[in-house]
Amino acid sequence: MKKLLTVMLISLALNLGAQNYIEHKIKEGETIESIAKKYLVTPFDILALNPDAKTKFQPNTILIIPNSKIKNEPIDEESKELIGYKTHKVKRKETLYGLSKKYGVSEEDIKKANRFLYAENLKKGDKIRIPRYKTFISKVSLKNTVKKYKVQPKEGKWRIAYKFGITVEELEALNPNMPPILQPGDELNVPNIKDKDEKAIDLEYDYYEVLPKEGFYRLKIKTGLTQEELEDLNPELKQTGLKAGMVLKIPATAKMTSELTDVETTKLASNIKNYKVKKLALMLPYRLHRIDVDSVEETKEEIKNNKLLSTVLDFHIGVRMALDSAKRLGISTDLKVFDTEYQPSKVSKILADNDFSEYDAVIGPMQVEAFNRAAKALKVDRVPVIAALNKPKEVYSNVFQSIPEDTLLQNLMIDFVKKDSLKSRVMIIADEASTAHVSLLKKEIPDITVKYARKHKKTGLPYFYPTDLDNTFTEGKTYVFLETKSNAFASSVISLLNGINDNKVKIILTTLDKGKQFDGKDISNNHLSNLKFHYPSVHKNFNENGSNGFVKAYKKEFGVSPSKYAARGFDITLDILLRLATEDNLYDASEEVIETEYIENKFRYNKSLFGGYVNEAVYIVKYDDLRIIEAN
Repeated sequence: MKKLLTVMLISLALNLGAQNYIEHKIKEGETIESIAKKYLVTPFDILALNPDAKTKFQPNTILIIPNSKIKNEPIDEESKELIGYKTHKVKRKETLYGLSKKYGVSEEDIKKANRFLYAENLKKGDKIRIPRYKTFISKVSLKNTVKKYKVQPKEGKWRIAYKFGITVEELEALNPNMPPILQPGDELNVPNIKDKDEKAIDLEYDYYEVLPKEGFYRLKIKTGLTQEELEDLNPELKQTGLKAGMVLKIPATAKMTSELTDVETTKLASNIKNYKVKKLALMLPYRLHRIDVDSVEETKEEIKNNKLLSTVLDFHIGVRMALDSAKRLGISTDLKVFDTEYQPSKVSKILADNDFSEYDAVIGPMQVEAFNRAAKALKVDRVPVIAALNKPKEVYSNVFQSIPEDTLLQNLMIDFVKKDSLKSRVMIIADEASTAHVSLLKKEIPDITVKYARKHKKTGLPYFYPTDLDNTFTEGKTYVFLETKSNAFASSVISLLNGINDNKVKIILTTLDKGKQFDGKDISNNHLSNLKFHYPSVHKNFNENGSNGFVKAYKKEFGVSPSKYAARGFDITLDILLRLATEDNLYDASEEVIETEYIENKFRYNKSLFGGYVNEAVYIVKYDDLRIIEAN
């Protein structure tokens, strides 16, 4: 046995010598990442040869370091030094792009020299400074670890990270100004590895970045792929195991799914451990420049008649009251408020004039384009940006979309109906404009019956004759999906159904989209209550008679019950602060097993397959005795 071990050790030593591996003794303060950078390899390369380092990483331990695949031949490097400025008076039709080409400098260089251009467009007559540089050429080595790569058609950042064996975060660090959506021809900095070491990209596959604390079980829920299937597609997993930041190849057919609809609510207040002051920014369109603060009556009138201002102020009050609640739990907050004026250009100026890199989270802005600018700019520093009152155009990796997707609401409503074992029948009443909803329902509930509205020859509006529903219903419970955008049609159908509904024929009214068509003076709340109207919702109504500290405090201060916007401001802000108080950052505190619930809203964020975090916690609510309550 001793001879066999000796032979094995000699063989291993010879193999290591032949492959020119390096031995490294771990020093105090070193990490896998810092050692990887020193030898121009990836952390995954080191762990593949040193699997024990996952659990036994300590000073004086010897690591085996493989050869770097990065080229390091000396190259010519160009550097520049600012030597002055040239003044330029802007002419008609001149653009930043044109001036950058004319003077041989970048648009960003011009903006840095004229900071007002971050918030304003270039105008005829503007006098701007054009920077002048002196260029130096020198031979360098060791810095030749990065090369330029031109993005190919259908390539995204996940595919490129996979191709060069790095994480998406490392790719973003190499390219601070990388756009969220890459276009063919874009140039990126990538590791300067040899062509033969680049991983082949198969356009029939997608690429997914492993999240912190994510294991094979969680990936199976998300992608439907077992550990064996993932290892077949990504052989390196057998050596390294799953690591946060790894980019995995997965089938293009794999979709992000969630099986956590019945997650137990987490009481974050009992898990507080991070008592550092939380730094928050609130960006809302107060538009104070439009208000004459010296005229009390005029200000009151503006608040009364301006729906946007009323919404913003209610939300702001909710935020303020959440800070008070958090303070009573020992959580201190440094809040800075910014008036975005409902203008993207104002947001650009706020971003240019302030350093947000140390903020724990930014709530807002409301306007979609303004939100997009803020999220994109703050993505570089991984500052979480919360979409509190809107759905963002792009869910970047730092975006938290608090309003769930419509498809989630629809699927939850369908699942609710399918699970009711006491139902005897399900049917749809729909107009011509709701064919998409009809198709979805027929796909999910194959035995569903459909009753289409008549179409008025002159107006084209949907309608029913009073006799159109005769002999349609039998004894037992029948769910009726009413799918329409017409308030008049909804009103007439609800009235007809209410007339049919009795102790023997029990009709439960529901819909996939509870919009304005179910509101207004023509819709009877009595009828909706009689029909036990069910619908999916992002929020529920608070209980007026319950022992709710927020509601009591609001009534005491303002004499009225809080609006849904005040409740939302309270819920979102308190949720952010409690999550930050239980972990080091909002990302770590937003695992999809964490579901929280407050006054009217609940939150369970799920990391989307190729983007940020989307709330998947929703309600099914119903009318009951003229109240809207959560359905069981």
